[in-house]
Amino acid sequence: MATVCQIWRPDRGRCLKSYGIIAVLFMDLMLQCVNGSLSTTNVETHYTRDGPFITSPVVPDASSVFPADEDTSKCPSGGLCHRLPAHCIQCDYHLKCTYGKPTLFTCRPKKGVHCIGESGHQQTNFSLNITCQFCWQLDPSQYRCTNSTNCMTVSCPRKRYNATCDVLDHVHCLGKRRFPKRLFCNWTGGYKWSTALALSITLGGFGADRFYLGQWREGLGKLFSFGGLGIWTLIDVLLIGVGYVGPVDGSLYI
Repeated sequence: MATVCQIWRPDRGRCLKSYGIIAVLFMDLMLQCVNGSLSTTNVETHYTRDGPFITSPVVPDASSVFPADEDTSKCPSGGLCHRLPAHCIQCDYHLKCTYGKPTLFTCRPKKGVHCIGESGHQQTNFSLNITCQFCWQLDPSQYRCTNSTNCMTVSCPRKRYNATCDVLDHVHCLGKRRFPKRLFCNWTGGYKWSTALALSITLGGFGADRFYLGQWREGLGKLFSFGGLGIWTLIDVLLIGVGYVGPVDGSLYI
């Protein structure tokens, strides 16, 4: 019997080692699942017959859903309630609405602002039809963003910059009306493409096109080499014509 035990004991060790590896892998998988569930956002999207339905099992912070109080001194009084600017009213927004669908929200004018309904009587509460979407999901025509003049617009790949955007007064949306966004560099320093191309064709051999675009080193090179004996001039005509060569400050042509 002792001999039998000595023969089978190594097999038992290998079996226990295999079981231990499986147990460790199983525990690691469970921990990854738990961490994944904890790191997901609180907003869930359900799909219904009418489209995606946004819900939130955890009540979000009021400051992240409701716009902060703003100065109401410039708000008009005595007009129709549903025509008041967004910063002049306070609405009871909620996230239980279908994205992109019009939804009725209960609103009221802020303190010091008076408005009337369609009947001509003063109202303290009214319903407003608002599209269910956050402010950062609006069409770009419905908000204005800061423009950066410190990034290169003519580059490959195209560069982006961090902008701060504000929603227009007459547009209503959920969430904060001021939000950050990364936009493509898109600004101009006043250089005209037609002028640069005309200079390149007529006076390109003397570097006039490069001087106009602010590239004085290349301009001097073309001036003293007579446009690279015509070869550099021809190449610049093609490069400026297709927009590959632009202003030295990185801006766009107008």
